[in-house]
Amino acid sequence: MDLSYVKFSEINLSDTFFDSLKVDYAEFEQWFKKKAADRAYVLKKDDGSIDGFLYVKIETGSIDDVTPPLPPCERIKIGTLKINPHGTRLGERFIKKAFDHAIMRGVPEIYVTVFEKHEALVSLFMRYGFRKAATKTTHNGTELVLLKKMNDLGISSVDRYPLVKTGGQSIYLLSLYPKWHTRLLPDSILKNEDASIVQDVSHTNSIHKVYLAAMKGMENLQPGDVLLIYRTSDNEGPAHYRSVATSICVVEEYRNINSFSSRDEFIRYCAPYSVFSESELNEFWTRKKYPHVIRFTYNLALPKRVTRGKMIEDMGFNADDYWGFMKLSAPQFQAVIKAGGLNESLIVN
Repeated sequence: MDLSYVKFSEINLSDTFFDSLKVDYAEFEQWFKKKAADRAYVLKKDDGSIDGFLYVKIETGSIDDVTPPLPPCERIKIGTLKINPHGTRLGERFIKKAFDHAIMRGVPEIYVTVFEKHEALVSLFMRYGFRKAATKTTHNGTELVLLKKMNDLGISSVDRYPLVKTGGQSIYLLSLYPKWHTRLLPDSILKNEDASIVQDVSHTNSIHKVYLAAMKGMENLQPGDVLLIYRTSDNEGPAHYRSVATSICVVEEYRNINSFSSRDEFIRYCAPYSVFSESELNEFWTRKKYPHVIRFTYNLALPKRVTRGKMIEDMGFNADDYWGFMKLSAPQFQAVIKAGGLNESLIVN
């Protein structure tokens, strides 16, 4: 599988992938050709055929062709999103791409129009805080207008995604070895790493992640707790410079491996979102070497990686602490956020 960001003119409109869009929208082919110079995300199979497509654009002003009209605002519009579902959570990754565009541009809203008959797609959007805001009627029929407000705190950490709420929650540093880090968190890949290992598999595409570890203190994790992901050194230089903070995640659930009633239940829980193979998970179940099982959302990648050295020298981190898993103070976390160049409005109390 190959995910790329390419011009419309480079995309094969005659691919059967687009047949359903041509049925739903009479003007689709004409619209597509007019977008020749614009770019879209395209996922291709090994044989070159298309398996996923996402087009987003910036809009300003009011939206007057919907009922009720939407007031003036800068928004990201998801112009087209279609996937061939095959169990790899590609829809989640494409929605995350739309969020990433909004974060990068500082845009407060995202919207999409979708026919109500596409129930799975509607459900997917609404899971991540999109709400029915209007309807749009054309000669093609009536579509729902689903709107996501980026500052909406919602009712849960998933509903408010990608916002990170720190108020009332504990904050921890969680270290990952390089070989797991890039597979689990593809948008936090370091510039010197090989992007070819970011494959179209569940744990790569998904907003949700499952990770197993044995570090002391992880049993204290609670839903909503915040994780600062720390990629350990690749051993190509001193850890002082090569170990870096890369991402912000939010805990959904903590479980001890012994809380699962059977191997099958454990595999069903972990496999879709884990970096580990089924054979590795089988071994973990048998040996119980890694008792801590955490499920979390992958919310934000730091635009600038913050080195271990900077955290020690400038932010009051103790070099003698155990950096595998440790609790952070709010000032330490805020210092990393600021040094990492992250829009601080994405972190709320």
